[in-house]
Amino acid sequence: MNVSEEILDQLKTLGLNSYQRKLWTALLSNGTSTAGELSDISDVPRSRTYDVLESLEDLGLVRIQTGKPMKYTPVDPDEALERLKKKHEKEFEEMKNKIDRMKDSKTFGELEKLYNGGVESTNPGEISGALKGRHQLLQQLETMFKKSEDRIHMMTSEEGLKEIYNSHINHLREASERGVDVKIAAPMTEGSRDILDKISEFADIRHLPDDEEAIGRFSIVDGKEFAFALTHENEVDPTQDISFWSQSDHAAGDFLEPIFQNYWKKLGKDKK
Repeated sequence: MNVSEEILDQLKTLGLNSYQRKLWTALLSNGTSTAGELSDISDVPRSRTYDVLESLEDLGLVRIQTGKPMKYTPVDPDEALERLKKKHEKEFEEMKNKIDRMKDSKTFGELEKLYNGGVESTNPGEISGALKGRHQLLQQLETMFKKSEDRIHMMTSEEGLKEIYNSHINHLREASERGVDVKIAAPMTEGSRDILDKISEFADIRHLPDDEEAIGRFSIVDGKEFAFALTHENEVDPTQDISFWSQSDHAAGDFLEPIFQNYWKKLGKDKK
């Protein structure tokens, strides 16, 4: 069986594990087959073939023909992917409803008590950690922006600005509507001009000089919490991006924020 790595990689992104990918593509290429035949052409151990094929049936990708021996028939790929999409949509809605119900339940209050008690007994220096992957950073920024009460101060690059806009434009706007002071220092380029114009409707924007890069990609919230990128976005894959996050009044308010404020004043002078 000759299946390209690209196809297998695409199927992996849909949540199919290695054995599922091999058996489904083997079935597609061979047509109706027995488990033994599929095991031989896919290199999946025969002891695992039956349960993996059952999992593919559960996903809606395979039909089982009863008999001796039992045979398996592939579902047309277009129909199979539609079934897979509907299954994931249903699972997502079910999980979303469970989460919503839990947030409205007594159990959630107990969880918050546990968390608040743990925070009170934790050394502030321990409330920090590394964030691996751009997705984790963006998730953490969402939490920070939604909790903000007084100010959000941010410095970023052109690419970082695009990510902030795509992921957090609504969170920043809502923060501004709550009275939070939103300041963003970022480069003004052809690629960022429209984004900066839209953000400037609710945030104070200052532009980095054309011949100067940002001193870093970081966000400070309320002078108490910050996230700082440790890798250059153009030098690593987004999945390998590393950032540092901390809830530290000293690091955020006494160290990083004064750096931002001094640079902010400089940008104001340069702008004139």
